[in-house]
Amino acid sequence: MARPQEFNREDVLEKAMSLFWNKGYEATSLTDLIETTGLSKSSLYSSFGDKHAVFLAAYDRYRAARASEMNAILERGSAREAIETFFRKIVSDAKATEFSDGCMSTNQAVEMAPHDPLVRHRVDQDFKLIEAALARAIERGRTDGSVGDAVNPVRLARLFVVAFPGLQVMVRAGSDIDRLDDALTLLFSHLN
Repeated sequence: MARPQEFNREDVLEKAMSLFWNKGYEATSLTDLIETTGLSKSSLYSSFGDKHAVFLAAYDRYRAARASEMNAILERGSAREAIETFFRKIVSDAKATEFSDGCMSTNQAVEMAPHDPLVRHRVDQDFKLIEAALARAIERGRTDGSVGDAVNPVRLARLFVVAFPGLQVMVRAGSDIDRLDDALTLLFSHLN
């Protein structure tokens, strides 16, 4: 009879997520995972499989949490305010900490997606999810009067999705916050 798990799976995934988010997949060793999660090598393998499986489970946890956070932000207040809050939060989060780990999905779009189909699929899903959420917010803005109606909501959302990882990368690279704020102001002018 197999021994029952003697750890909290969600706690382990949270720790693994933070580790992968900060260091990236390739730079995270099995030793790092064992030390960070407190699991033995055998417990890690029997509970999750290999390092890649732990990563995918941790990444999926990240994705679910961020999707929930994004939807909560984009559904509050006027649509324009919600969209601006969503993007400005990227910059304000960077101001609040000395170093930003950026968006894990953007990080993985660069690190893993080019050669890992499972990660590529998740990254693609994330960008489509952001596009759909922004398109809904833009459509809501057209209704509440906070967004102009000159551009198709889906096409405008696509533009904003292209800007999203660029902003994330610039923040992670430590770019000047005032320049990023200026770029956001120009991006938001497309909502007029």
